[in-house]
Amino acid sequence: MKLIRRALAVTATLALLAAGISPATAITRGEPDGDAHPNVALIFTYSSSGSLQRCSATLISPTTLLTAAHCVSGTVGESFVTFESVIGDAPPVAIPRASNPTVGYTDQDLAAAGALSGTSTAHPDYSDTAPVTARADVAVIVLDAPAVGIAPAELAPVGYLDQYQAPLLSKTTFEVVGYGAEVRKPDAGAQKPEPMNFPLLRRATTSPGQKLGTQTLQLQGNPNDPRGGGGTCFGDSGGPVFLNGYLVAVSSYGFNTICRYIDGYQRTDIAVVQDWFAPAAS
Repeated sequence: MKLIRRALAVTATLALLAAGISPATAITRGEPDGDAHPNVALIFTYSSSGSLQRCSATLISPTTLLTAAHCVSGTVGESFVTFESVIGDAPPVAIPRASNPTVGYTDQDLAAAGALSGTSTAHPDYSDTAPVTARADVAVIVLDAPAVGIAPAELAPVGYLDQYQAPLLSKTTFEVVGYGAEVRKPDAGAQKPEPMNFPLLRRATTSPGQKLGTQTLQLQGNPNDPRGGGGTCFGDSGGPVFLNGYLVAVSSYGFNTICRYIDGYQRTDIAVVQDWFAPAAS
């Protein structure tokens, strides 16, 4: 079964949004989040080829965001950051452009747009060729200025998820948050559920546990599972998984392209992760 990463890389993303074209990005059957998770952000970064990559992230200190390594690996320039819950109900949306896409966002680009900016760093052990269950798919974005009026998320203590081994794991419901459209039936045409890009906003849903590994947590993302509300999809990469008020993992990979099966998340309650980003988050 093919494993896919949860980032959304879109060439000329702004043109697509303006045209109303819907890239595959969604929380499956997610509900609008409103102000429930104000510390969850939308981020955009440029690749060296000039395409934009869209992901989610979580504030863990006034100046530090936690996201997935594959969201920032190979990117150039600064990261665009916004904590706005609703980005837009319909195209066009006000996402700033880089003056030179192959260089990425500069401080001047983002300052002119009045946007938050930050510098990203992927975990040194991250490798996109390693198995998804052992690739240290985590990164930080250090903001150029502190986020004001937003309380950071609380990280789970090291080893927190170890107490949720099977059979308890399948009886435990986790909360996932990220930006993107829900997977739903279109208003017209073939009535097959598909990712809808608008409205573009932060969404949340719930997913029951499926499997716990030394580095990863897998959740059941089927919206027809009565134990939860759905799961994550493309563009939700780097978004948080919460349990009992703790940030326990970030969205990393999935098992199919229709986002209605098993979702994979990089654990953040492990020493290899927390020992690395502790200096940045202090």
